Amino acid sequence: IGREGERCVAPQSLGYHCRHVFLNCCREEEKQEEEMAESQGSCSVFFNKIFLPLCDLFIFVSERSEDSASAESSNLDVFFISFFFSFISMNADINECLSLHACLLDERCVNTVGSFICQRPITCPTGYQINNDMCEDIDECVQRNHNCDFGSECVNTSVPQAFFSPRLSAPSCHFFSFSLTFLLDIDECVTLTQPCSPGFNCINTAGSFMCQRKIMCSRGYHASPDRSTCVDVDECQSNLHHCGEGQLCHNLPGSYRCECQTGYQYDSFKRTCVDINECWRYQSRLCAQTCENTPGSYQCSCTPGFRIASDGKSCEDVNECLANPCSQECANIYGSYQCYCRQGYFLREDGHTYIDECSQSIGHLCTYKCVNVPGSYQCKCPDYGYTLSPNGRSCRDIDECTTGAHNCSLSDTCYNIQGGYRCLSLICPPNYRRVSDTRCERISCPDYVGCQNSPMRITYYYLSFQSNIIIPAQIFRIGPSPAYSGDNVIVSITQGNEENYFSTRKLNAYTGAVYLNRQVEGPRDFLLHVEMKLWRQGTFTTFQAKIYVFITANLL
Repeated sequence: IGREGERCVAPQSLGYHCRHVFLNCCREEEKQEEEMAESQGSCSVFFNKIFLPLCDLFIFVSERSEDSASAESSNLDVFFISFFFSFISMNADINECLSLHACLLDERCVNTVGSFICQRPITCPTGYQINNDMCEDIDECVQRNHNCDFGSECVNTSVPQAFFSPRLSAPSCHFFSFSLTFLLDIDECVTLTQPCSPGFNCINTAGSFMCQRKIMCSRGYHASPDRSTCVDVDECQSNLHHCGEGQLCHNLPGSYRCECQTGYQYDSFKRTCVDINECWRYQSRLCAQTCENTPGSYQCSCTPGFRIASDGKSCEDVNECLANPCSQECANIYGSYQCYCRQGYFLREDGHTYIDECSQSIGHLCTYKCVNVPGSYQCKCPDYGYTLSPNGRSCRDIDECTTGAHNCSLSDTCYNIQGGYRCLSLICPPNYRRVSDTRCERISCPDYVGCQNSPMRITYYYLSFQSNIIIPAQIFRIGPSPAYSGDNVIVSITQGNEENYFSTRKLNAYTGAVYLNRQVEGPRDFLLHVEMKLWRQGTFTTFQAKIYVFITANLL
């Protein structure tokens, strides 16, 4: 560098000792020729061939370990210089430890032949002891220096020697930067009998412990988790208060307060919260009409015809006519309403509906049914079998047999009854022949006894009555025609009177009658066989009347 005319400036990448050697070698070139040649033999040759490659190697190592500690770079310099001086001082050992800058302040310098060694004080972690400059594990189980409970097994644990035992050579400095955080921490606050003085709290730390003065908090406060300050106790949140039922808890600094809910007040005698009757306390000032007390509050209400307003206190009129309470016209008034009728109508006593003529008539306006219509009335008849008379009030029977409004066959006889009709078929029994629509006569008589017992003539009769007929009622008469002096008859019902609704009576010697003795709920049909025996001139002659009795319902 001197030959090229440049100044002797050591590169910043070199350590302290390398820069020192660099500057010494560079300045030697500025001296005399002989001294320079000698220096080149002892310094420059070594520097160019040996020292510079080692310095380059040192720079490479320094760049690869930029995060290493400064002590490591210093140890590498020491190693490098020791190596350097071992070459330049082959025959005479130099005690490098006499230099103040040989080792760091916390290191001990040990001189060797041609070099020196910097040693750091050896300190072993808890559970290890120094033996021949090495940290050796203490077997607490063998020495019985453990705190295992009775019945427990003591197992000694140790860490690999390389992780904490430093070597005394320069490269061993890398082991000093190895972290020992994987070692198990001992909680001195638990294992020691009294680690701290009275009035202090023991706080365990990694590898040690610290004593912190105890905090004395007043009532209503407790120490913070880090035991540094006093914080308020929320008695309401932690349910440590003594508020009664119905009371609200409010937290205060160092204390709390019990309050009654809205609408309640504290009763010092009962020591509880009681309801406030707002309606009594603020009479006529809360509600427009009616005030009703409720637990913790009150409620306003209105009398019929009014409803509560949107403010919950005032009352407003209800328009009842919107619900159509009247049959015709409605007028809303304040708090109520009034019904009235159109012309030709008048109201009932209830004041809501009008009175119709059908209900007000003293007699019967109609024989069957009166139907009220606006301003008047109409008479109606049953839906079937009757029609309204020209007078508009009475009903008359429809003769379906005459009008042809029946469904009887050609061989049947249509018989009209009140409100309907019946289809009847006339079939003469054996040994009789039909002589008319209502009569059958005997053809022959085999003997004298048979002629007296069998009817000489059978005649059919059809009777129709309403169920409201007055009883007893004579419904049929029977007798010979013509009648002669000395005639006598016997009348009886031989069939069709199983329920004894009918009976026979003899009106005179030659006349008999049939009576209806009990009321019959119509409509109902009966077929009675009535027999008359005529005694004339010493001989009995029998006659039979088959009587159809139709009882109709009383609709009119």
